[in-house]
Amino acid sequence: MLQNKDGKLRQKRSDTQMGTIEKMYGKDFGVRSDKELGNYLNEKGYDSLSQLLKNG
Repeated sequence: MLQNKDGKLRQKRSDTQMGTIEKMYGKDFGVRSDKELGNYLNEKGYDSLSQLLKNG
């Protein structure tokens, strides 16, 4: 995972494509790779990428 020096996950832009997220974190969320992170989080009811990675 991409983390800051203090161990917290770095904040990702909401327009980051899900394909990039899947590659970075080695997860498959079963969505189109060009879907934007912000849209995916809103659809699934997550407040942040951290929350998605923990629960998704």
